[in-house]
Amino acid sequence: MNEDELRSEAKMVDLLNQFEHILESDPRIDEVGFVHPSQFFKLNEEAGHSLPSSDSSADRNSVFWNKDHKLGISTQVLLPLYKASKDAFMTANRQFKELNSTSNVSGAENSLCTSLSLDDDIESAVMKHSRALLLLSCDFGTAWHSRKLVVLEKHKLSALLDELLLSALVLSYSPKSEYAWGHRKWVIKSISEKCSTLPEIATKESELVEKIAERSKMNYRAWNHRCWLVSYMTREQLLHELKRSRNWANLHVADHCCFHYRSQLMLKILEDRCCEQEISSSGYSVEIYLLWKDELDWDEMLIKRYIGREALWLHRRFLSLFWIKHFLTDHTGLSSRGEQKTSMNDDFSVFMDNELHLLHSCSIIPDNSFDDYQAQAMHSATYMLWLIKQIPDSCRIELQEKLKTENLKALLNKACPERSSTWDCLTGYVEASDH
Repeated sequence: MNEDELRSEAKMVDLLNQFEHILESDPRIDEVGFVHPSQFFKLNEEAGHSLPSSDSSADRNSVFWNKDHKLGISTQVLLPLYKASKDAFMTANRQFKELNSTSNVSGAENSLCTSLSLDDDIESAVMKHSRALLLLSCDFGTAWHSRKLVVLEKHKLSALLDELLLSALVLSYSPKSEYAWGHRKWVIKSISEKCSTLPEIATKESELVEKIAERSKMNYRAWNHRCWLVSYMTREQLLHELKRSRNWANLHVADHCCFHYRSQLMLKILEDRCCEQEISSSGYSVEIYLLWKDELDWDEMLIKRYIGREALWLHRRFLSLFWIKHFLTDHTGLSSRGEQKTSMNDDFSVFMDNELHLLHSCSIIPDNSFDDYQAQAMHSATYMLWLIKQIPDSCRIELQEKLKTENLKALLNKACPERSSTWDCLTGYVEASDH
């Protein structure tokens, strides 16, 4: 290795040492970003005189910027910094594997203390270098796996909580990182086996997902993680999440992920409630009945306010399907709670009438219409086609008297004439199935 190569390698190691020193000196860093060198002057200017020049050498050479627990890394040094962190990690990880392999074979007691001390040093090196590497390359699976192995050997809750902090830091710059979300799931499962702090963690996780979803639209992995958390929530948390997520959904009516999350919350509330003793004659408590009715009313309000949003209609399918399957009781005979049963049956008729009114109100396409009105008409008609197939035969005849399939066909052809052949097939299928 010539002198230039040695100098270059030493510079890379120095960069890595600076980076890891910043991470260790400020363990509360909650956001990391990559900054063009020209932006460092502006960052320091905005920080004002409160940022001493002695904070770190980063301020002198515009390589790192750290203030208010935010970390900026110059894009100019990403490649050499990545190479240095990768080399350091791979070396430490190889030593970690060799040490574990040796300790499994050798059982000499006289070297126990030395081995433990060496083991701690190597584990610390693996954790330190893997952290630096993952903040530069979040999809480095070997680094995530090595951290799991070290954490499992430590058997400490604090080590697991540190992993939550690291993965949250990775998600601050890569909110759709599959490895980071998977690592959080592994950590939470491990914590659930050790202590009873899951309700508190589940609340913080839900807040994290909402924060990330605000910055990263249509983030399936984030919302999937939030849905997965539902199984760890208490009844009080489920109700709180249902109330809180409604506010978010009101402002993001095109994001179906949030409505899917609400459906998972409602199903979990239903599941927990069914395990209790106070159950109505239909098999579900009045509380669940009112919960679903309130959700239907809210969804209808959004549909009328925000024209042509498909996510709202898909959520209505979920709500309506459950309503039909579980709140449509037998019209013949009464149970011991006959009044309540009759009320639910009457409400089903009211439900169907309401859906027809919704169809007609959403079918109006003004002459100077925008595409949203055409989309609204198409969504409402296809929803009604779908609904006809979900209700029992005994109720379908009554519905057909109020709604002629030909009207749906005409509406669909008007809303989307280029798909007229598709609508003919669908409405024909419904007609044939009714005879």
